[in-house]
Amino acid sequence: MTYITGDTHGYPRRLKAISAYADADAIIVCGDFGFLFDGSKEEERTLEELNRKGVPILFLDGNHENYDLLKQYPVTEWNGGKVQFIRENIIHLMRGQVYTINGYKIFVMGGAECHDIEDGIIDPDDPHAITKIRHLQEGDKRFRIKHVSWWPEELPTEEELAEGLRNLAAHNYEVDAILTHCAPTSLQIALGKTDYPINRLTDYLETIKQTIRYRIWCFGHYHSSKEVDEKHFVLHHGAIQLEQALPK
Repeated sequence: MTYITGDTHGYPRRLKAISAYADADAIIVCGDFGFLFDGSKEEERTLEELNRKGVPILFLDGNHENYDLLKQYPVTEWNGGKVQFIRENIIHLMRGQVYTINGYKIFVMGGAECHDIEDGIIDPDDPHAITKIRHLQEGDKRFRIKHVSWWPEELPTEEELAEGLRNLAAHNYEVDAILTHCAPTSLQIALGKTDYPINRLTDYLETIKQTIRYRIWCFGHYHSSKEVDEKHFVLHHGAIQLEQALPK
């Protein structure tokens, strides 16, 4: 069985519970995996413990990954697409790739735009950074710090988006499942997430939605769990089984 879940944000209890499923052949996290965030000893211990369970944990990147750490891992090929092996059983599924996982073709596009940064992004190299951060904290403002809690790589590049289209073309524009971190524009609007930005990525995914043949689409990012309709699922806590959720 292939289990799909939403943002884990580095909370080991979530994945430890899911990785204990006796019938799990793979667990896929739809972005904001969060276990590559600070490189701490505690994080390393959690990764090793998850790896030893033997169930492959596959994750898309979201908008809350440490891309400075992630880029240190070499890129290789696995099941038809580019990946980064964090551990033997912990694998980063990269943007714009099509994989064959447990017999199913799955298209992946990670990334999203932060929606909680309206009060600014602080550059730690700014000589006034500490003063600015203190002022924002005192005002209970929503901000992030570059290369600490925010990375410019949160949104895919034009080349990553183009590679996704090329890979879909190579598969005759048809897959079993699409897994993303954020949703296509129309689904984001349907969910009522008006505080989340509409951008070139959500519009790109909207084009995918209108032109690609697929059976199911799962995404995270919005911290809610809901079956939008029989083909579309927003995921947070818990998980769905791909095999059972696919429309007959």
